Amino acid sequence: MHSPAAQQLSLPKNKIRILLLEGISQTAVDYLNEQGYGEVTLLKKALEGEALKEALKGVHMVGIRSRTQLTRDVIQSADRLMAIGCFCIGTNQVDLNAARMAAIPVFNAPYSNTRSVAELVMGEVVMLLRRIPSRSQQCHNGGWNKSADNAWEVRGKTIGIVGYGSIGSQLSVLAEAFGLRVIYYDTVPCLPHGNAVAVSSLHELLGQSDIVTLHVPQTPETNNLIGEAEIRAMKPNSILINNARGNVVDVDALAAALKDGHLMGAAVDVFPVEPKSAQEKFVTPLQGLENVLLTPHIGGSTIEAQERIGVEVARKFVDYSDVGSTLGAVNFPEVQLAERPGGMRFMHVHVNRPGTMRQINDIFAKAACNVTAQFLQTDGEIGYVVVEAEAHADQDKAKVEQTVLEQLRNLEGTLRTRLIRAVASRG
Repeated sequence: MHSPAAQQLSLPKNKIRILLLEGISQTAVDYLNEQGYGEVTLLKKALEGEALKEALKGVHMVGIRSRTQLTRDVIQSADRLMAIGCFCIGTNQVDLNAARMAAIPVFNAPYSNTRSVAELVMGEVVMLLRRIPSRSQQCHNGGWNKSADNAWEVRGKTIGIVGYGSIGSQLSVLAEAFGLRVIYYDTVPCLPHGNAVAVSSLHELLGQSDIVTLHVPQTPETNNLIGEAEIRAMKPNSILINNARGNVVDVDALAAALKDGHLMGAAVDVFPVEPKSAQEKFVTPLQGLENVLLTPHIGGSTIEAQERIGVEVARKFVDYSDVGSTLGAVNFPEVQLAERPGGMRFMHVHVNRPGTMRQINDIFAKAACNVTAQFLQTDGEIGYVVVEAEAHADQDKAKVEQTVLEQLRNLEGTLRTRLIRAVASRG
């Protein structure tokens, strides 16, 4: 059960290699450098296949956005990888279970771009109700259509928010400030913001809303969440906005409803199939349709959001590397840890099975270590334990560290073991 990474000795910061792909913000590099991590490589493009595997050789932490696919095969081929950072909200581009069973926590930035997405939605609401896409195109083509036909104010309309998480709830506040009536639907109970009202079903929301906006994750349950039946259940002359995930909406059914006039307009930022690069042609059945806004997956692509995301995920890298904290990991038991001024801190990731903790405690007892603290979390498949210990004054500390590390690594079911030495206080 040992992974190649389980045999590594702990490294000083200046030996830890970090690879950041897809043009991640310079703020991430700056933060890592400030914390003593100097071996950081920043690339503007995504990598795939053998090129990605080659780039990951000897890399301890990798940062990606949405295009790089970290499959089981890629993860298993990485010889030193100990942490993955998704510098975005979504993590569906990573095989989370493969990473977990390789003892690799995956971190993301679930909150840093919420404002950017919420603002984009409000801009799209105004533009679609006023039919700006087609009016703008007419002006570009030399036309001059000043008609108010089927152009509406935002105030007094009803917006239905599907998914009332961090983005949906922030959008709720902005929408109400615009004078919109806000209703929302979520599969879990959520406290409303302002005067927002929860409805009991998706179809109830669809039937009441002048604007429907989607803010749900990509899961098997949300695949084609909005299909032909749901689109036809929407109010005539209403608007659909999808800035969530590409597989949430049946785009063929959406195109048909726009062509026959059932829907007034749509804004779509995410698509079932997206180009892998700017050189690849983008194709969708929504192209060329009137009062439709198409954007290239830019919901969170603002300077402010990318700067915040860079620091947020880089900080999680540092917290995990320096002190073993896994707070914010999406595939891993979460343990929040503080820095220690001295002593030894051992982390041990193992297959979750009875008797492991007794065996770990026996190792420290036989080494005559004084255990000063112990933290354990499990998630069903794996367990993550952090043990803080001190050697006695008459013991050779280096020898004790090596002995304990070797014995922890030899435990059946071990996935990774690491010694985290005390670090100076970080700003």
